[in-house]
Amino acid sequence: MTIATFLAVLVFGLISSITPGPNNLMVMTSGANFGLHRSWPHIWGIALGFGVMIFILGLALAGLSMLLPTMRVLLKVVAVVYLLYLAWKIATAAPIDGATSTAQPLSFLQAAAFQWVNPKAWASAVTAVAAYSPSGSFLGAVLIAVAFIITGLPSVTLWCVMGQELRRLLDTPARLRAFNITMAILLLLTLIPIVMV
Repeated sequence: MTIATFLAVLVFGLISSITPGPNNLMVMTSGANFGLHRSWPHIWGIALGFGVMIFILGLALAGLSMLLPTMRVLLKVVAVVYLLYLAWKIATAAPIDGATSTAQPLSFLQAAAFQWVNPKAWASAVTAVAAYSPSGSFLGAVLIAVAFIITGLPSVTLWCVMGQELRRLLDTPARLRAFNITMAILLLLTLIPIVMV
């Protein structure tokens, strides 16, 4: 992979990582409900989980084309069910009472595992691998994964910080509940491209 190609991957990674999608909506909600400090495992789970996913996808590109139709249907079903579950959990989350709450943000492993059912992550990964490493080479897979980790970590951190800053406006249980319901609805709207295609 040339330097110019790697720079193109970085730009693509930044654009796809910083634009709204399920990861960013969930981490913004986590920032609003739990703050940046408690959301770090969630943030790292997204960044590293997606990096691992894109690396594996890059290595498996050759065999993927034969399995893609079956994988696409299975992925779609799992993604819809999981996103419905997450939207319900977000919408029904009780306001956080710092002293007594047992609520937790997504763990590192939960956030990393979510990448495998996140339709935006799959779209970004398949596009990046197909466009920038069509041969499915080991080095190409490594460089694309590194580019997405480099761009993804600050992108999702920014979304979490935005959520944390919103927390000042969400100083009552009613406002926080309205925010959580709004985020759940926005998360559900990310299902439209999945079910329409």
